[in-house]
Amino acid sequence: MMQVTIRYAMPLMFIIGSVIYGTMIIQLDPATLGNPNGPKFFPLFVCAGLLVFSIADLVNVRKQIYAKNKDLEQIAQLKSFKLIGMIIGICVVYALIFEIVGYLIATLLFMAALMFYLNGMKKWRLNVIVTLVVSVATWYSFTELLQISLP
Repeated sequence: MMQVTIRYAMPLMFIIGSVIYGTMIIQLDPATLGNPNGPKFFPLFVCAGLLVFSIADLVNVRKQIYAKNKDLEQIAQLKSFKLIGMIIGICVVYALIFEIVGYLIATLLFMAALMFYLNGMKKWRLNVIVTLVVSVATWYSFTELLQISLP
């Protein structure tokens, strides 16, 4: 019974998170330049994708549980909860520092923390390269290509 509860936890947390995220996006103030709702489109698209994939994962979990899949023993380990908790913690810190330090610095710190936590210190070159490329590429895409000003 405990294994079933643990395996349902991750998709349910992502479903709840995407609903909260979507609610927060809808409450954003309208943009003063251009389309007032323009800055909401991309985050809502990401939120909808997260919700759809989380529901699909929940359905997949249900199928696995009824099929008595043996892989559930690995997922039920305490290590999974530690991983989920750390990632949520990193995301919360990212959200808290975002307005203070701005998009680029907050995203660099977020990506670095995430990459070093997931990959460890041994892959530091890969972590630094991915952090820099993803952060700068998304910043450039939004500010230069899409003409969306970021904080």
